[in-house]
Amino acid sequence: MNKPVSLPLEPSLDRLENPFLRYLLATRPAFLTITLMGVLLGFATAWHGGLDPDVPAALVTLLLALLAHAGVNVLNDYYDHLNGTDALNIDRLFPFTGGSRFIQNGVLSPARTLAFGLLLFMAVILGGLWLMQHSGRDLFWIGLAGLFIGWAYSAPPLKLNSRGLGELCVTLGFLLIVVGADFVQRGQWDAAPWLMGLPYALLVTNILYINQFPDRAADLAAGKRHWVTRLDPARAAWGYGLILVLALLGMVALFLLETVPAWPLLALLAGLPALKAFVHLRQHASQPARLAPAIRGTIGAAHLLAVLLVVGLLLDRWS
Repeated sequence: MNKPVSLPLEPSLDRLENPFLRYLLATRPAFLTITLMGVLLGFATAWHGGLDPDVPAALVTLLLALLAHAGVNVLNDYYDHLNGTDALNIDRLFPFTGGSRFIQNGVLSPARTLAFGLLLFMAVILGGLWLMQHSGRDLFWIGLAGLFIGWAYSAPPLKLNSRGLGELCVTLGFLLIVVGADFVQRGQWDAAPWLMGLPYALLVTNILYINQFPDRAADLAAGKRHWVTRLDPARAAWGYGLILVLALLGMVALFLLETVPAWPLLALLAGLPALKAFVHLRQHASQPARLAPAIRGTIGAAHLLAVLLVVGLLLDRWS
């Protein structure tokens, strides 16, 4: 018999009287580590090519990527408040699904949430302009595309996730993190971050995908027509498996085509926790309360793949 899953308490104003802590936690910082992994992977693809690390530029890149992800999280909370899905969500598995709950629990007003999200985006734009002068003007297009995807994912009138394009947004958005980090170090375009970043971006996409199962009923009621709401849960679960297979086959294909050396194939080990999560999802797709272990496994798999890719690339350079 499965043991009950213990989840953290939701935020409340009486426990978040410190303004700094309140705004920090509104960004959902625990989930920013997946962006950290993407940035490190971008650095590794550049350094694997023989470049020496540009440490100051790397630190600025990391900071801006984290601020961008934080801004997306905050704005997504605001727009999910507007469409009503977070308020309707009684099946949420906090802190994984159902938003930060800052608006719903009265910790931040909708207006302050919107202003905070826009402030984070403005900081990214200003920092990005400086970084563009350092690394090359083409960085502008990477940053512009990333911010546009982060905004259009949930904001009207596009609301891309509500139109079945959320998975594509996440894949492209996190792929651009790898490409952007590589570009800052390299100062020019290269195929390596696109090719090696795609498996990572696909496993990150599965984090979004599995998180939509506990949110399914609320999203349906709010009119969010992503694929988990368009299909019944049992069929929708196979989408997770498809994304996982594409990620792992992509890694194998890169090796067979001699695009990557043998060391990065260590990243295939990330398929083990992801496969376990898929089996769990298949068993409990219609039981949101039992999906926390699969969500944790999915998050762990995406992190593990990025870590093993970074380690593999650096080992190959040093060998």
